[in-house]
Amino acid sequence: MALVSTDWSITAGGDVRYDGPAHGVADATYATTIELHRWLQDLADDASASGDDLLDITDTTPSERNGTDNNITLYDPYNIDQTAAEHLYDGSITQSGGDDIWDGFVNYGTEGINIQILQNGDYETNDFWNSTPDGETGGSGLNRNLASGISHRFMLKVRTAGVDIDGRRVIGMSRELGKTYSEFKSTTSRGNNTLALVNAIDLNNTTDKGTIEGWGSIVNIEGYRTMDVDINSVNEHYYSEYDKGTQSINELYEYVKMQTAYDRVGTMYGIDGKIFRGITHEVQIDTPTGTFDAFEEITWGAGATAGMGQMLAINSVSAGTALWMQLLTGVVPTDGETITGGTSGATVDMDTNITERTVSPVIIGASTGSAIIGAYGFGVEALDLSASDKVFSLEDAGTPVIPPDYKETKVSGIIDGDRVLVGPNGGGTTLQDDQLAVSTEITSGATSIIMKSGLETIGTGTQFGTDCPSGTGESCLRVLDDAGVFWRIPYTAVIHGSGIATFTVSSGDTTGLTAAVDNDGFLAYIDDAEAGGNEEIEYTTVYDSARSLFVRVRDGGGTPIKTFEGSVSLGGSISAIRGSDS
Repeated sequence: MALVSTDWSITAGGDVRYDGPAHGVADATYATTIELHRWLQDLADDASASGDDLLDITDTTPSERNGTDNNITLYDPYNIDQTAAEHLYDGSITQSGGDDIWDGFVNYGTEGINIQILQNGDYETNDFWNSTPDGETGGSGLNRNLASGISHRFMLKVRTAGVDIDGRRVIGMSRELGKTYSEFKSTTSRGNNTLALVNAIDLNNTTDKGTIEGWGSIVNIEGYRTMDVDINSVNEHYYSEYDKGTQSINELYEYVKMQTAYDRVGTMYGIDGKIFRGITHEVQIDTPTGTFDAFEEITWGAGATAGMGQMLAINSVSAGTALWMQLLTGVVPTDGETITGGTSGATVDMDTNITERTVSPVIIGASTGSAIIGAYGFGVEALDLSASDKVFSLEDAGTPVIPPDYKETKVSGIIDGDRVLVGPNGGGTTLQDDQLAVSTEITSGATSIIMKSGLETIGTGTQFGTDCPSGTGESCLRVLDDAGVFWRIPYTAVIHGSGIATFTVSSGDTTGLTAAVDNDGFLAYIDDAEAGGNEEIEYTTVYDSARSLFVRVRDGGGTPIKTFEGSVSLGGSISAIRGSDS
C-alpha cells in the first residue's frame, strides 16, 4: 500500500503526522519508510508549501536515505510520533539526532499468527501489529505479504531520549492456546529485524480454555523442590513440583500452556504469566547475607551493568551456592557483583560461573499426547510421571531423568463401611498368605521386622523400590503371630537385601506381637476400610513384573453384602459386585 498523502500532514514546526483512519477501521493506510522519505523529498522540492503540508524548497532537508531503502533518518526539526510510526513499516526511522529510533520487524511465519512482544521486562499491551483494516482478508497481521510468507511488518521504538530501551533487546512470542508456542530473541539493528515466529494447530492442546480453567485439582509448589524421580536414592532438584491431581499428563501440559497464554490473567512466581519463560540462567553464588524468599525479584549492577531478573529457585534461602532465574532486563551479573533480593533485601555475590539455559517455548516442555519431554528444571510430582516421561533436573540439563514404571491398581464399586483387602494371588482366586516368612524372631514392641521369601522371592530394588507398597495409608505388612492371628503392621520404609527385606515400623505398632522364624506373612497392597465416601480405592507402586492380585471386599454392617472375591493384574482395575446379604 503506497503512502496516501491525504492521510499525512506536516506542520511548520516539522511534525510529520498520520491523520488517517485508525487501526481496524476501514481505509486505514500504511506506508513504507522509503515511501515516507520519497514523499517528504517530493514536498521539499516544491516552490512553496500548501495546505497542511508545510514543507518546500526554502526549508531544510527533511530526511535522508542511509544506504538502503530500509534505513531513513529524519533531520531536525522533522519528527514522527508513535501514531505515525504505527502506520509505517519495512525499515527504520531515526530522528532527533539519533536520540529516538524505531526499528523495523518482519515476521516470516504462519498466516494469522498472533504476535506478542516482550520488551524491557514487560508485555506490550498495545499490540497494534496484530490489527487488520476492515475489508482485508487472509488473517491478522499488519502489512502482511502472504505470497512471500510474511505475516507482519511493523516498527517498534527501541531508543528514546538518547537511551536504548533495554539495550534494544526484544523478544517476540506467539502463545495462543490451541496452537504451538514459539519465541524469537532479537537485538535490533537498522532496517528490518526478523522474528521468525510460527504457530500451527497443536494436536495435544485441543481442550477449550474454559474447561482447562476448571481443572482445579492441578496445583504447583513454586521454588526449589527436592525429588527422587528415578528412585535411585539420589535426589534431584527442580524449580516446580506440579501435582496433576485427577487430570492426565497431557491435560497438565494443556493447563501449563493456559497459564502462559497471551490472554491469560494471573501470575507465576510473582510475575505476569504472559511473560513467564522459565529459567534463562543458572548462577553460581557465594557470600550470602540475610534470607531470600523462595522466589522474588533480584537486581544487580548500575548503569550499563545493571540487570533485573526473577529468581525462580535458590538451593538455600540463607546459605545458597546457586540460584536460577529468568532474566527480565539488562545484562547478566559478572563475577563478584552483588545480587539483591527485591522483597527480602538478602544479598549474594555472583561467583565466577553463570550458565545460559535453553528456554522451551512451552515452559513444561513438549507433549507426545501420553507423555511429556520436560523443559530444563521443570518438575512434576514423581508419582504423576510414568516410564514414558522424561524430565531434566537443575543439576543436569543434558541428561533426562527417567521415572520408573508406576502402576495404579484400582478397586471400584465400594462405599463407606466396606473393608477392602488386596494381596498376592495364590492361584485362581485365593489369598497367598505365605508370600513371605519371618526371617528373625519378632518380639513385642519391635520397630524393625525382617522378612524372607516364602513361596515368592522378594524384589531387590532400593527403598520403596519394585512393586512393594509404601506401607503407609492403605497398605501394610501382614504377619502371622504365634497365636495364629495375622497382624496388620504399617511401615514407613522397606530396605531390600539379598533374599530378605527389612521393614521399619512405628513404635507401638507391634506391642504384644510375637512371631517365630518361618511364620507366614504377606504384603497387603490395600488393607483398609473405606471411610471417605469414595467409590474406588487404589494404590500406586512401581511395576516390577506381571503380578496377579487377590481382591476381597466385605461389608457386614449397615449395608451388608455377600463377600466379593476376585483377581486383578497389577496396574489394572476391578469393580466389586455388591450382592445384598440382607
